[in-house]
This record gives sequence, C-alpha cells and structure tokens, in this order.
Amino acid sequence: MQGQPLKRSLSLPLLTLYGLGTTVGAGIYVLVGKVAGVAGVLAPVSFIVAAVLAGLTALSFSQLVVRFPRSAGEAVYVEQAFGRPALSMAVGLAVVVVGLVSSAAIVSGAVGYLQNIVAAPGWVIILATVLFLTGVAVWGITESVLIAGIATVLEIGGLGLIVWVGRDAFGADVISTVVARRPDDSGFAVLGVLSGAVLAFYAFIGFEDMVNVAEEVRRPERVFPRAIGITLAATLIIYTAVSWVAVATMPIEQLSASTAPLSDIFVRLTGLPTLAIDGLAVIAVLNGALVQIIMASRVLYGLGRQGTLPAIFASVSRRTLTPVFATGVSAGILLTLAFTVPLEALARFTSTLTLLIFAAVNLALLRLNVSSDGVRVTPATAIVLPALALVSCLGFVLFQLVDFLGKSFS
Repeated sequence: MQGQPLKRSLSLPLLTLYGLGTTVGAGIYVLVGKVAGVAGVLAPVSFIVAAVLAGLTALSFSQLVVRFPRSAGEAVYVEQAFGRPALSMAVGLAVVVVGLVSSAAIVSGAVGYLQNIVAAPGWVIILATVLFLTGVAVWGITESVLIAGIATVLEIGGLGLIVWVGRDAFGADVISTVVARRPDDSGFAVLGVLSGAVLAFYAFIGFEDMVNVAEEVRRPERVFPRAIGITLAATLIIYTAVSWVAVATMPIEQLSASTAPLSDIFVRLTGLPTLAIDGLAVIAVLNGALVQIIMASRVLYGLGRQGTLPAIFASVSRRTLTPVFATGVSAGILLTLAFTVPLEALARFTSTLTLLIFAAVNLALLRLNVSSDGVRVTPATAIVLPALALVSCLGFVLFQLVDFLGKSFS
C-alpha cells in the first residue's frame, strides 16, 4: 500500500543493538584473517585507523540525521544540500549497492563456518540463508530488530569468549614477542597498515545504516547521536582486542588462509570442539546480512517515496508495515552477487564505494553549513571536522586506487 507510514517503534537500546548488529560481528568473524594477511602483526593498528576514519564521518551523520530524520538518509542529505534529484538518486542507489554487496560478502563468509556444522554445498547454504533472512526482514521492523538484538548479544559473547581464552596474549612477554615480529621496513609497514585499514574499514560499516531507519525511531534527534557513538566505541574496543589475540596466537600465514579464523583460533587455544564458536559465527554473519537487507530495502523505499524510483518501491504491506517489494528486490540482487563474486573482492568494493558515499555526505554537510541553514553549530563542527572527514575519505580511495594499480602492473 503506497502512502502507508512506517512504524515508529525503535528506542535507544534497540537502535544501538541494530547498529552493533551490523557493525560488530560479521566483519571480524569473516575478515580478521584477511586483514592480518595484508597488515601482518600490525592488523590491530589497521582496525584502529579504520575506526578513526569511520568516526570522523560518524560525526557528520550524527548532525545530518538530526536535521533530516528520514529513510534513504544519504540520498536525502545530498538532495537537501545540492537540490539535484539525479545526484540524490545516484547516492541512494550506491548505498543500496553497498548494503547488498556487503550482505553478499557476509553470506559468502558464512559458508566456511556453516560447513563445519552442516554438510551441504555452498550454493545451497547461500540460497537457504538469503531466503530465511528475507522472510525475517518482511516479518516486521520491531521483530527483525529484536531478533538482530538477541543475535548481537550472542555474537558479542562469542568474541568475548575468544578474548577470554586468548587473554594470555595481553601479557607483557607475548606483547614484546609479537611486536618484535613487525616488518623491519617502516615504509612497508605503513603501506600494510593502510591497505589493511581499507579491508578493516569494511568491518566498521554499519553505523551509517542506522540513519536509514530514522522514520522508525522514536525521538530521533536525541537517540541517534548517542546510538552512533556507543556503536563505534564498542566496536573499536572489541575489534582491537580480538585482532590482537588473532595475530598473537596464530601464524599469519595460517590466519590469512583460514575460512573460519575464529574457530581455528579457538581450537588452537583450547583444543575443544568448535561447534559453539561456529554457531556464534553463523549467528553473527547472518545477523549482519539481515541488517543490511533491512537497510537496502529502506533506501529503495525512500527513493520510491521521493519519486526517484518507481512508486512500487514505496509500497508497504498493510499487515507487517514493511516494504515487501523493496525487500524482495534486495534479496534477488544479494543472491546474484553472493553466487558470482569472491569474498575479498566484495569486501574491498564495499569499502571503496562506502568511502565515496561518505565523501558525498561530508561534502553535503559542508555545503549546508556554509550556506547557513539556521542550525547553530560551532565553527570546528561546521567546517573543520567534515572537511577533515572528506579529505580522509578521498585520501583512502586514492590510496586504494594506487595500491590496486601498483599490484596490477607489478
């Protein structure tokens, strides 16, 4: 039904769990080995650099969502700043692509863990997973976020278990031993950290998804800045601890080659069966994919309501008050990507396109602040921070391009 509003039912705890559900878990469960393969023992530094990069843009999102608490947030911000519907649609569709490519990476990454539990071909696992998640997303926003919230608590528990069994990695002797394994070539180390940060940045993607459920949040002007801040702070602490345990307890070659890195770490440290960790990893990756499907469908819904996509995308079920058609389209694209594109390529593409979207959002905030839209902000918040965020995003995109070209022609 077109014109039917979305249900406004999300509070600070639920929105924070939603953000943690798409940020904490999936990336670290799937990519910690890949980041270590690039950055070596400096992988924790890559996660810290990625967190700083994400945090700068998070400040911009916190300001913009308070001004414009609507679905398809990034597209709305660009439209408000530049008044160009075509540019707004391009940004909105880019957000959808990021969400679905990210979901495809998450679902592909789940296969290794799921095959430790169920003997089934990878394509069967992917198909069953996407159909299940689509059904949950259609069910209802409150139900979906509650399920995601429960899954988030479980997946954080799994990461906490890894840190606990690997707690000896934080001893002074282990720290000095690991630090001694860092590359002698400082130039190589910096390049490794930056390249690892591009991959690790994928693991921080999620806080921006929160703005796309703005029409389903109670008192968004109070809730969003707090929820985004809590999400990023918790994510940084957890990722730094887990990545340190990973590089301190496993040879980098084994870690980077693993399809289920946290399960392998658990076995190495305890000698116990991996069923519990495999189960928690599956919950984590499925939870991350669920939240991305919800996000992508809300962006398509928002673009349909703006008139930049056909009106059918704005149709909402009378029964569930969810955008069923937009959710179905999102699931179809996700399946295609998961079946055809390798995991690391999906993650790198997601990170790069997200950085470009973040650059557009930071530029939109700069334009709005410079044109004085009546919102009182300090000069640093108005100009310096979004400008710094813009430059950092574009700088990482340029680094990624140079790194790719260098590897292609080497």
